[in-house]
Amino acid sequence: MNNLGEEIKDWIVSIVIAVVLAMIIRNFLVEPYLVDGPSMMPTLQNQQRLVVNRLIYRLREPEKGEILIFQYPKDPSRDFIKRVIAVPGDTIEIKDGNVFVNDELQTEDYILSKCRGDYPRVKIPEGHIFVMGDNRNNSEDSRFPDVGFVPFELIKGKAMVVFWPLADMKALP
Repeated sequence: MNNLGEEIKDWIVSIVIAVVLAMIIRNFLVEPYLVDGPSMMPTLQNQQRLVVNRLIYRLREPEKGEILIFQYPKDPSRDFIKRVIAVPGDTIEIKDGNVFVNDELQTEDYILSKCRGDYPRVKIPEGHIFVMGDNRNNSEDSRFPDVGFVPFELIKGKAMVVFWPLADMKALP
């Protein structure tokens, strides 16, 4: 009976260690994410599953072109996935469907179509980024007041890999 007690104790310790490690990995290193909606098409499809690197933005700031997950400013229980278009100190302007960052026309071969409407020239404040979905005409993003400039503290992580469905598996830029 003594051996059985030791074996049970070993199993409990192993399970507790595994659970603690899993929690640390999920909260600080990587997290799975489900794409919900068409705002990032054609780059990402609705219901694809991603691996999100939660550590990277603790080490450095987001860079233009990266796809990231952030908490929706009006309801932090909801997450959004968008592409970084401009970073602190940049200016952004949208006119005639074209995006200009620092007065340079952006070449965006990943978008479905040019966006409808204009957006006035503004400077991105420190500690914030400007994000847009790749499906510009079906994306709630920084162009809208309820999202606006996304503060760094709402950023959850960088989308790294599509892992499901298996046929769509790919690394993201």
